[in-house]
Amino acid sequence: MQKRKALSDDEAFFLSKKIFENFTEYFKPLPGQKVHLFIPIQKFREIDTKMFIDYFLSRSIRVFVPKIVSTQLVSIEVFNDTVYEVNAWGISEPVSNNDTGISDFDFVITPLLYCDSKGNRVGYGKGFYDGFLKVFPGVQKNRS
Repeated sequence: MQKRKALSDDEAFFLSKKIFENFTEYFKPLPGQKVHLFIPIQKFREIDTKMFIDYFLSRSIRVFVPKIVSTQLVSIEVFNDTVYEVNAWGISEPVSNNDTGISDFDFVITPLLYCDSKGNRVGYGKGFYDGFLKVFPGVQKNRS
């Protein structure tokens, strides 16, 4: 995490773009499919997911992002005109609290610090994604 935090803006953008290019090369979401992905924590230099969101929305792929409501991570569908606010953790999230209740996502892209050889993720220790991912017992882990 120290190396990631030390990246310059240009380095972070370049690496985000490479990850985006790898994703779009290996995974081909189709119009109407549902993708759940995170909004990055800037201070941790997580990848910039805005290019993913723009890409998906421009191809009629439904996009959902997390929002913490109470102690739960809920899924909010976003659109080109979605309004965001910064929460207590410094993360942008939709102003809306309307949980879609959708759990049949075609793709779920999560943040992580690292993963082991079996694809088990290690995050920041708050457990939000651990609880969220339990809803998807048939989820396949792919580290491409």
